[in-house]
Amino acid sequence: MNENVVKLENNFNQVIERKIAVIFVTDVVGFSKLMEINEDETLKSFRACRDILDNLFSEYGGRIFNTAGDSVLAEFQSAVSAVVCASEFQKLIKERNDSLSNDSKIEFRVGINMGDVIVEGENLYGDGVNVAARLEALSQSGGVCLSKSIMDFVNKKTDLLFNDLGEQKVKNTIVHAFDLENPDLEKRSNIDETVAAAASAKIKEGSVPPTIAVLPFTNLSTDPEQEFFADGITEDTISYFSKSKTFPVVSLNSVLKYKDNKEATKDIANDLKADYLVQGSIRKSGNKVRISVKLTDTLEDIQIWSQTWDRILDDVFEVQDEVSQKVSALAQPAIIINEQNTLHNKKPEIFSAWDEYLHALNSYDKNSEAKIVDEKIKYIYEAIEHAEKSIVLDKKLTDAYNVLASSLFFLRLESSLQHDREKNETRFKKVAEISYSLDPNNPDSVMNMAYLYRISDDEVKYREFVYKAVEINPHHPRSLSAKGMLYLNECDYDNSIELLTRAYETNPKTVPFLEIMLLFCHLGKNDWISAHQSVDRSMRENDHSRFHAFKAIILAHEGKIDESKLWLAKYQENRPEIKTLEDYEKVVPAVNQDVKNILLDGVRKAGLK
Repeated sequence: MNENVVKLENNFNQVIERKIAVIFVTDVVGFSKLMEINEDETLKSFRACRDILDNLFSEYGGRIFNTAGDSVLAEFQSAVSAVVCASEFQKLIKERNDSLSNDSKIEFRVGINMGDVIVEGENLYGDGVNVAARLEALSQSGGVCLSKSIMDFVNKKTDLLFNDLGEQKVKNTIVHAFDLENPDLEKRSNIDETVAAAASAKIKEGSVPPTIAVLPFTNLSTDPEQEFFADGITEDTISYFSKSKTFPVVSLNSVLKYKDNKEATKDIANDLKADYLVQGSIRKSGNKVRISVKLTDTLEDIQIWSQTWDRILDDVFEVQDEVSQKVSALAQPAIIINEQNTLHNKKPEIFSAWDEYLHALNSYDKNSEAKIVDEKIKYIYEAIEHAEKSIVLDKKLTDAYNVLASSLFFLRLESSLQHDREKNETRFKKVAEISYSLDPNNPDSVMNMAYLYRISDDEVKYREFVYKAVEINPHHPRSLSAKGMLYLNECDYDNSIELLTRAYETNPKTVPFLEIMLLFCHLGKNDWISAHQSVDRSMRENDHSRFHAFKAIILAHEGKIDESKLWLAKYQENRPEIKTLEDYEKVVPAVNQDVKNILLDGVRKAGLK
């Protein structure tokens, strides 16, 4: 018997082997997305690539243990054989792709590790397998990523070259990783080992995104049939939280035991290991129902959010779906804000990936609130710095990539930074694609892809991804505002106002931007009273010169020419380069032609020739 193999027996008298093994893991890049586009062609290509892989395994001594969907797990006796096999596999896949149309191309990632594994029948699991899977996720598309344990064996035994990535924080562990160098792939920058080590050392055990538990909603009605309604809201709310993937969510099976349970909140939270509890009640009277929900921070034992809805039960399932979506959509920002507040009391030496993400988000939010451009840019660079630190610590934290992408998109748009526009745009596209590949059902990931297509002038794809984001989460402020702007561009002002208002209700931090969009809707409807209200609210937030022009325009359309002239003069004091109607036409906001005409006609009436 191999001296590295320990044989045991499980409860079913099955032989269990514990040993050191070389583990090879690979899967298809963006498989789900490819299946959505063309299922038949994707499956055909995958089978062809599997034939290539199977032949290589046969040649180099790989033994397949598991094939789940698009992934393959195999064991090798030799570290050198595994690495050479991986290198040949990626070469052959590239050669195949070079001869095919884009629709038929598929790419793979490969991760290789050597470590302790357990063999039980046809199953292979253990730390050695888990690390290999993390390395596969860390790999580039078309690349091979391996651990130092593999590197120590293969170095100087092949002609292959390797790129040291330093220590990488992956899920539940830290691994010293290497890329197999490939002339067809961009060489990834070495992460400074001292920086990486320092960052890794800052991780506090258990310092991860907080866990949420949604307790069974209580039926306060005398009608026992409402139990089904209450249970349905509970189940759907858990489902919607799970879709977001920002926070771990306690499963339905785990919380069901607390149905009608009177234990103290603290005890329930301790048992479920939940940082936040969502609790709700249903009270029915006739065909009306009141649904009350509260969110509790279990550590501080304080209520941080609550909401009550009164609905008519014409359609039980429609009400159930609406409330479940809203609980998830509104509770999550409350948790984020609470976590950000808590962060201020933490010592920097215990910051984790989650903490750095919160810092990044906080800086990004400050940018929205800042009045001065230089101040905005400062906060954006802070957001980028913290988001990058977060990603170093956890390459799977999608939310960190989304903050980074949004920040880079801001830099691309900022007129004072146009010299770096191409660099920021290129990087934005790369980060947006990574985020979407990690979680294609995250509405922020989807919206970043939407903006990627927008700057690529693909309006069809832009619209498709905006609608997809709203479909994933009908209460997501960023996608609601984007869809509202699509309606605005189409002169559908009523639907635009409805969506923009919903976006504002969900996230009041978006007020300055949304107020301007609402202003344009009111102008399009010739609703001068509402337009006045919008521009006045905007000026209270930020007395920008553009609002002086809007004020002049509204007054001019109301026939208050003398007053409009005063506001136009105030606008020109701050914008002396705007001397003629032609000058204003060059800077008029990019909205639909009808609103543009209203804006131009207004400044003309106010005296601009």
